[in-house]
Amino acid sequence: MKKSRHLLKASVLVLALAAAGCQGGVSEYFPKAEMPVPAELVEVMETKGMSLQSPIMIRVFKEENVAEVWKKTDTARYDKLAEYEICKWSGKLGPKFKEGDRQAPEGFYTIKPWQMNPKSEYYLAFNLGFPNAYDRAHKRTGSHLMMHGACSSAGCYSMTDENIGVIFALARDAFDGGQEDFQVQAFPFRMTPENMARHKEDEHFEFWKMLKEGYDHFEITRIPPKVDVCDKRYVFNQEAEEGKVFKATDACPPMAMPDSLSLAYSEKLSKDEEVFRQVLKKQNIRAAWKGEEVAPAEEIKEASLATDPTAPGVTAPVTIDGERVITDYPGGVPIPTKPDRPEPVAEPKSSGFLSWLRGKS
Repeated sequence: MKKSRHLLKASVLVLALAAAGCQGGVSEYFPKAEMPVPAELVEVMETKGMSLQSPIMIRVFKEENVAEVWKKTDTARYDKLAEYEICKWSGKLGPKFKEGDRQAPEGFYTIKPWQMNPKSEYYLAFNLGFPNAYDRAHKRTGSHLMMHGACSSAGCYSMTDENIGVIFALARDAFDGGQEDFQVQAFPFRMTPENMARHKEDEHFEFWKMLKEGYDHFEITRIPPKVDVCDKRYVFNQEAEEGKVFKATDACPPMAMPDSLSLAYSEKLSKDEEVFRQVLKKQNIRAAWKGEEVAPAEEIKEASLATDPTAPGVTAPVTIDGERVITDYPGGVPIPTKPDRPEPVAEPKSSGFLSWLRGKS
């Protein structure tokens, strides 16, 4: 036990010395990293069929200044547990490109236990893992991009100390329950068709359409999407042909999305595109009244939120037996389509982050 504790302190010291920028430097160890989840939040978990140690996921929305924490329920799907105001984020809407641009990243990031920093000078922190495979494929650079406390940002997502303390505790307990990593989805705004239409002329629009596909998959399934990168783009919930693998800078291998998810995504995409075009038409009317340039009607008719018209799932709306049906999903997790609650899914056993933090074997 003592040996493990000494190893932990040594590893934390190395991490702190190696980190700069948002992560901060060396500070004495404080018990803040082991503060319990607030009792009122535990009560909310109980009403939603969650446990302290059930897996989590985080969604970040820049424009709304919000970080949402989602947790796995006993239905095997995730439900929103809480949301917290982002105190500060730097830069503007759009992805991070290079070291020093003071831009908070956008995309899909994976957080593992070693990325948690209980000794941050910014109260508590975890590293977002920028650059990820997509960022590296586009030669984007940057380091020590965090979600942390202290309400100060230079490319990070900064929270109040109180809020990062709760988020840190939720992640810690999920790791201790066996979650190997959790997903952070960082978006410029809520990826609704109305918001997409509002930002149609933005230079990052094509990038955001790609992020929206992953956003939509989660909206449909309420399960964090399987994320891969190939052909320098994100692909979601795709399974490569047997013997093939996803490589970030190589052409995508033959791949397929589960049929029922593909149909559900097609239906949502078609509905979103109709709303998207209607909003563009209204924008045209307002522009015409102001004497501003308007988009050609044909351009609006052909406007699409699809990232790749030939990809699986981009088809006409499909209804099966009068309702959208999702029966399969990567990893074999069934997605309920009726109010019936399936049998609880047992949480995996693991020593997790608490064991790592407290020096347990």
